[in-house]
Order: sequence, then structure tokens, then C-alpha cells
Amino acid sequence: MSKNSIFITGIGNGIGRALAVFYTQLGWKVAGIDPDGEALAELREGLDGDLLLIAGDAGREADVIDTADRLSEWLDGAPLSCLVNNAGIADPYAGPLEDLSLADFQRWIDASLTAAFLCSRACLPLLRRGTDGCIVNISSTRAVMSEPDCFGYAAAKGGLDALTHAMAVSLGPDIRVNAIRPGWIETRNWQKETEREKVDHREKDKAQHPAGRVGRPADIADTVHWLLGAGFVTGQAINVDGGMTRKMIYEH
Repeated sequence: MSKNSIFITGIGNGIGRALAVFYTQLGWKVAGIDPDGEALAELREGLDGDLLLIAGDAGREADVIDTADRLSEWLDGAPLSCLVNNAGIADPYAGPLEDLSLADFQRWIDASLTAAFLCSRACLPLLRRGTDGCIVNISSTRAVMSEPDCFGYAAAKGGLDALTHAMAVSLGPDIRVNAIRPGWIETRNWQKETEREKVDHREKDKAQHPAGRVGRPADIADTVHWLLGAGFVTGQAINVDGGMTRKMIYEH
């Protein structure tokens, strides 16, 4: 019997790194793509499991085609259980709209939305080897609410929400597609070693969340895993934000 398998884009740091650790500890076959070779080398050295870590850009078609070929060979005829489209640009701030170049705006779109399209398309034959494939798109609460000057990031995540329900309707029933919208998830302590930071949150940071704390990458990993078993859930975008987007905050 073949092992469960997961392919994670943006696997090198942050949420992607946490997902790699989570599923390796569960004994899954874990594959991923990331342009950060240093982060991938750390993962190879630090994780004990069946790994395929590929240096490449999930938003670049040639890299994705090559990666899918290598992924297919690595799976050796077995199905891919889950694709997590996690790649994106972490920093959402673009500056004033009048100063934003088309090239810079497009970078946010390609890193998240285009990457999700390319990787989903490339992984379909591998997901279809089984009968219960699952795609999870890592969106953001900024898909539905904004801070100033986050145009490209918000547009990419909003598009990812729409792509989620479009794919769910088209790819079901064999493949379910859902999105997770993280809120404030602290990832500075989940970076490669040269960029890792120890973080202490202020009480007012915690108080913004009805759950009483800032989010952790493990919160997203837990939600991905729940979605894998939630066979009647598809086409949904789930906020994982400690309740922050439900709390009205006034300036005093």
C-alpha cells in the first residue's frame, strides 16, 4: 500500500516549512518547490523522511513542468494525495498606488495566483491517479479586507479565493478544492536559520484576537489536515485568524 503524499509550494520557510515538518512527522511522503536553495538544504538535513525538495519558482511555467515530471517519477505510479498552493510574496505592502509599477503588481499576482493555477494544472494527472485528491490554496484574510497599500497582494489572494470555487465546481467529485485564509500567523521563527527571529508578542497584539493569541503555522497545518479528512467540504474559504476579522476595533 502506497504512502500518503503531499506537494507543498513555498516549502522553504514559514507556513510551508511548518507543513513539511508536520507531514514528515506523520510519515507522509513530502515534496515541495521553493526558490530558496539554502532553506531547502536545511530541510533536507533536518527532516527524516521520504523527501523531494526542488529549487524552482512555482510561478514560472517551465519550472513547474519540470517539477511535475520529477514529482511523477518520485511517486512511481502512486497518486498524489494533496497539493498545497502556499507560494507567495510574504510582504504585502506596495506603497502608494500612483507609484506602483505594472511589473511589481504582476509579481504578487504571479507568485500566488499564477503559481496556484500552474501547479494545480500540472498536478491534476497525479491527483487523478486516486479517487480522493485534495487541493488546498493558502489565501489570506486580505482577500476580503484590507490595510492601505496592499493592492497586488490583496488582488492575488482574492483571485485565489475565486480560483478555489471555480476549481471545486469543475474538478469534483474526484478532487476537492478549498482555501484557507490565514490571519496574523507568526512565521519569523519558522524561517531558515540565517533569518530566524525569536518573537515576543505584546499584550495588545494578543488582545486583537478573541482567541487570545497570535496565530502559529501549526494552526494552518492543523486546518490543512482537517480539510483532508472533511469529505463533504469543497469550494470553501476558511478564515483561520483567531477571530480577529470578527472583532470591531475603534481608535480611541
